[in-house]
Amino acid sequence: MARNYLKKAKLTSKSDASDVHDTVVKILADIEEGGDAAALQYAAKFDNYDGNVLLTAEEIEAACALVPDRLKADIQFAHDNVKRFAEMQKSTVADVEYEVVPGLTAGQKAIPVDAAGCYAPGGRYSHVASAIMTVTTAKVAGCKHITACSPPRPGVGIAPAIVYAAHICGADKIMAMGGVQGVAAMTFGLFGLPKANILVGPGNQFVAEAKRILFGRVGIDMIAGPTDSLILADKSADPHIVATDLVSQAEHGYNSPVWLVTDTRALAEDVMARVPALIEDLPEVNRENAAAAWRDYAEVIVCSDREEMAATSDDYAPEHLTVQADDLEWWLDRLTCYGSLFLGEETTVSYGDKAAGTNHVLPTSGAANYTGGLSVHKYMKIVTWQRATREGSKPVAEATARISRLEGMEGHARAADVRLAKYFPGETFDLTANG
Repeated sequence: MARNYLKKAKLTSKSDASDVHDTVVKILADIEEGGDAAALQYAAKFDNYDGNVLLTAEEIEAACALVPDRLKADIQFAHDNVKRFAEMQKSTVADVEYEVVPGLTAGQKAIPVDAAGCYAPGGRYSHVASAIMTVTTAKVAGCKHITACSPPRPGVGIAPAIVYAAHICGADKIMAMGGVQGVAAMTFGLFGLPKANILVGPGNQFVAEAKRILFGRVGIDMIAGPTDSLILADKSADPHIVATDLVSQAEHGYNSPVWLVTDTRALAEDVMARVPALIEDLPEVNRENAAAAWRDYAEVIVCSDREEMAATSDDYAPEHLTVQADDLEWWLDRLTCYGSLFLGEETTVSYGDKAAGTNHVLPTSGAANYTGGLSVHKYMKIVTWQRATREGSKPVAEATARISRLEGMEGHARAADVRLAKYFPGETFDLTANG
């Protein structure tokens, strides 16, 4: 049975591909040439803010004092969960060594990058969770310097809750600068900051384009598009919870796709009937986003069975994937393409977005086909090393010389030849490519 679309998206994430490239290229070039002064000019233009760029200890303390105790406790709870999960991730990467052949030992080391630049959006919403997710993982990874960057609000500065989150999670510096100018300042090492080795964190299309352009000069977590979510639901699913979860993710933005894939037409129709009222019940700003996302980007697909459901999900490779169906272990074993997986109605993407411990910086727009999300591993370089005894070097040198000559790389071959001649004088070796 072919997939039956009860609702088909009018638009895709590529439909709104505004041409921001030239604008971002110019801003980056201006700031690289003009340094601090140019960055401040763009900050005045776009952020409409003329306060300190790097928050002082006194300003951090004052901002933290504005955060209610209950919210502080919630931020601490989320930080603790993210930290524990990141520490577990780090434990899966070890420095190792192995004797490949007698006398030849090779190994790997996991070395954290020196400086991380962590961007936390702060425009319409205060993305406290983004500060937690990015700064905490960088700290656990062992980065020597962490800059947290967030757009200030005119006359106010960075949202106090973001300042508090970045501070308790381990940021060495907190920078009140948004957009391309904030990304540029971290990359080029402005305002006395070390040049970032890696840039992480979500942002608008200008931030995403800046990271894409700068990739290569610095590492990045990923090139992010609009957030997306898919729910796999069978007849056992609660239609009200399914509909609520779809709406909860649609409120991210007008172009945030949400998809429902099911093998039960009655469930699909029930969910579709519930969504409009749930959207209408949201606050106005959230309602506008969710209504547009549901109208233009959402899809509802009915499949013949759970295997077709799983195959459909893997084709979409969603950023967030929820399973509300029987036999969760089957789904865990079967599904292969997703940024983060939420098994059963007892958990939800919102948990992962805010406080559960897994990271919410995840691959979008189908990128889960080839990569996972932000983790301590993104901040770490897995490097290799080797050493050998003279006896251990012997067979490797012979093979290297012959392979090199077959490839036409005589210089490589001679680097092996001289070692054989030095270590084993008087011995004869056949080092020709066609021996």
